[in-house]
Amino acid sequence: MSSQDLSITAKLINGGVAGLVGVTCVFPIDLAKTRLQNQQGKDVYKGMTDCLMKTARAEGFLGMYRGAAVNLTLVTPEKAIKLAANDFLRQLLMQDGTKQNLKMEMLAGCGAGICQVVVTCPMEMLKIQLQDAGRLAVSHQGSASAAPTSRPYSTGSASTHRRPSATLIARELLGTQGLSGLYRGLGATLLRDIPFSIIYFPLFANLNRLGVSEVTGKAPFAHSFAAGCAAGSVAAVAVTPLDVLKTRIQTLKKGLGEDTYGGVTDCARVQTLESLGTSPHTAALGILQWGLFNGSSLWGEGRATGKPNPGEVLSHL
Repeated sequence: MSSQDLSITAKLINGGVAGLVGVTCVFPIDLAKTRLQNQQGKDVYKGMTDCLMKTARAEGFLGMYRGAAVNLTLVTPEKAIKLAANDFLRQLLMQDGTKQNLKMEMLAGCGAGICQVVVTCPMEMLKIQLQDAGRLAVSHQGSASAAPTSRPYSTGSASTHRRPSATLIARELLGTQGLSGLYRGLGATLLRDIPFSIIYFPLFANLNRLGVSEVTGKAPFAHSFAAGCAAGSVAAVAVTPLDVLKTRIQTLKKGLGEDTYGGVTDCARVQTLESLGTSPHTAALGILQWGLFNGSSLWGEGRATGKPNPGEVLSHL
């Protein structure tokens, strides 16, 4: 195996491992973000802390990880596609790998964001249904006669209902809507992930480059971690409203009186700036979740953008 192949393989392995660690660490925050973004009208949750406390009381500790299995299963291929695409496009667009070219770095990030949605869109689609199920259950407790605005997840007869699972939801979507069912909200996912990658990859690479040691040729862990958190936070601020659009469009089951949308344009038209999630608690959740996740994923994503020496990533395992 050549040194270049080893470098790419190491990056993908680290990207997958870092993704798994990131999901495990911040998934409860992501669950709270999804539930806060989806609630309309009468608020079930007052903020992140209230959401997590109510979830823990009603669903137990593992309830805060509802839907995590989907992310843990698909985050590795998602990272592999994202990192490979960004690395390939950087090498293709930047003839001199040592020369900084912000426009080419942004274009490479754009390409990576486009490629990753092949996995990201169905992953988010399934995850959101599982995460939001607890909120819907709480909102319907006060009104036993309230009927959901969409058909519950079921197979077989209408009277036979199971607890939602990723497999059950995926099977039903494929059976009723085909592959397009799993890719509902694809446009909204692209609108979120492309700007995020355009901002995150170049910003991290340039922030991380500021801490590169002349002796070792790489930045210290603390500097890289801080750069990853900073880049992820800036990108999250920019795309949080788009993330709310995506979440609401991809949510299949709605609470009583909650709006349904015909697409990105319809959702953006119906929602005011405040209801798009730019209130402090929801924006803060987006910043915290993406900032921490991308900070914890720096060895995979950041080293891929920073052009490490062959085998450098594996040396940190």
